[in-house]
Amino acid sequence: MNWQDFWNSDTPIYVSERHKDLHYRLIARDIIALIPSREAHVLDYGCGEALSADRVAARCARLYLCDAAPAVRARLAERFRNIANIQVLAAEGMEQLPDEQLDLIVVNSVVQYLSLDELRALLKNARAKLKRDGRLVVADVIPADQSPVADAAALLSFAGRGGFLGAAIVGLARTAVSDYRRLRSEVGLAQYDEPDMLDILADSGFVGERRSHNLGHNQRRMTFVARPA
Repeated sequence: MNWQDFWNSDTPIYVSERHKDLHYRLIARDIIALIPSREAHVLDYGCGEALSADRVAARCARLYLCDAAPAVRARLAERFRNIANIQVLAAEGMEQLPDEQLDLIVVNSVVQYLSLDELRALLKNARAKLKRDGRLVVADVIPADQSPVADAAALLSFAGRGGFLGAAIVGLARTAVSDYRRLRSEVGLAQYDEPDMLDILADSGFVGERRSHNLGHNQRRMTFVARPA
């Protein structure tokens, strides 16, 4: 099993339906805050279930939902089949979009599952598809010194505020014996210091900076906003 196989299956990451719903509501809120205008064309790369994508689509002209997992794409296509300005794409579908078409590309909670070569290839494609004044947002980047314990603490804090603390405690125990823990141990997650991430963006043709607020609930992780150089 690799990370794509993991996300194409039923995963233990979301400890309850309330957790999943609140997570995607929060991500949608944060993406909406980044949309420059209602005429914008937006790509959510590695979007996952994107349960609140209809809210994002209501604030832009076109929303592309891009995910590598076929099972996820099938659910997205069914869920949003009646929303005309949402289009579901496979990961390689990004390459088929016209160059300089997108106003905003969001890559949230994806970098940790990519090799450095895969990340550089993704950034190269993003650079080609963005308009000259477009923005790339790379979010939920795990700092090099952050441990799984910090992620667990962030989840418990989110669960306490969101009213699913009991489910979170049970879910963490379930995750500890799941494929996620095995993959994190055997395959690993990519983690970057802030200067390294800025250097990678610069090497890919971007001028980037760290944003003060990370997308989602885990403020121990990092978000970077970049523009074509």
